[in-house]
Amino acid sequence: MKKEFNLQTYNFELPKKLIAQKPAKPADTCQLLVLDKNKKTITDENFLNLTKYLQYGDVLVFNNSKVIPARLIGKKETGGKIEILLLQQINSNTWQCLVGGLPIKKQIGATVLFSGLKGQIINRKNNTAHIKFNLSGKKLMDKIFKLGQMPTPPYIKRLAKQNEYQNIFANDKKIGSVAAPTAGLHFTKRMLKKLEEKGIQIEFITLHVGLGTFSPIKEKNITKHNIHSEYFELDKNTAKRLNQAKKENRKIIAVGTTSVRVLETCGPKFKPQKGQTKIYIYPGYKFKIIDAIITNFHLPNSSLILLVSAFAGTKFIKKSYQHAIKKKYRFYSFGDVMLIS
Repeated sequence: MKKEFNLQTYNFELPKKLIAQKPAKPADTCQLLVLDKNKKTITDENFLNLTKYLQYGDVLVFNNSKVIPARLIGKKETGGKIEILLLQQINSNTWQCLVGGLPIKKQIGATVLFSGLKGQIINRKNNTAHIKFNLSGKKLMDKIFKLGQMPTPPYIKRLAKQNEYQNIFANDKKIGSVAAPTAGLHFTKRMLKKLEEKGIQIEFITLHVGLGTFSPIKEKNITKHNIHSEYFELDKNTAKRLNQAKKENRKIIAVGTTSVRVLETCGPKFKPQKGQTKIYIYPGYKFKIIDAIITNFHLPNSSLILLVSAFAGTKFIKKSYQHAIKKKYRFYSFGDVMLIS
């Protein structure tokens, strides 16, 4: 087995103190690590200087999916605490969920109670349950946003506020992520104004981030991994503008690995489409679309560190991560950011 296909190649030790527990304030004052994958250079920067590394006409592609405050804490009808995590909407009043605090054998038919909201477990599928609520549509979604907690990953040990774990361009009509597209968390109104002044083109795609994004790879041979599936959308006008940008040889810069997944799924000739993507990008993959990535620092043995390794080279990414650790960059969802070009 080639070393680049060996899972252990993508493991690294990270001091716990470098796992960011909250975002920088303001969010755009985080550190920026600038990587040139061709020259193999590493530059320490401040994110506010991002535009120094961009050119007029470059295209930044953001994921406008809105995160659901998907963690609901309530009680069983018979008493006792219960916690559910909303995963995917089945219809206007039914969600696929993870359920904690209730034995699997007792779940079907059980009633779960929240403040002004009631649900019944009507079915089970694999390790998840289908819960039918007594509200539907907008009323249900409004109640979820009122009651729910943001589904931050387990390495964040504090309760995050909704505005901390939500991109400023999250679209109310594109609700569906159960984890934030975290590369976008660094962008503020101030940064978007700087991009506009530089003549940077902004485009949006949608990919609803699922829990699978945090799932570590367990196969020793990474090529054997079964990648998670996520829902995406690319609209007609965006596809047209992206095609024009490629025709004019302007750079396409993906903000986040979720944007990479959509762009590489839909290219090289863009057309409007929506559906599920199971694209798996690991070293050896030939990129068709993207010229640069803005992304956070990723977990070891994850599909995300494989993606950036495929783009920049495994040895260079490992060297860059060790540099970031030495320089005390902040890691993961609320951490600092990289520009790889």
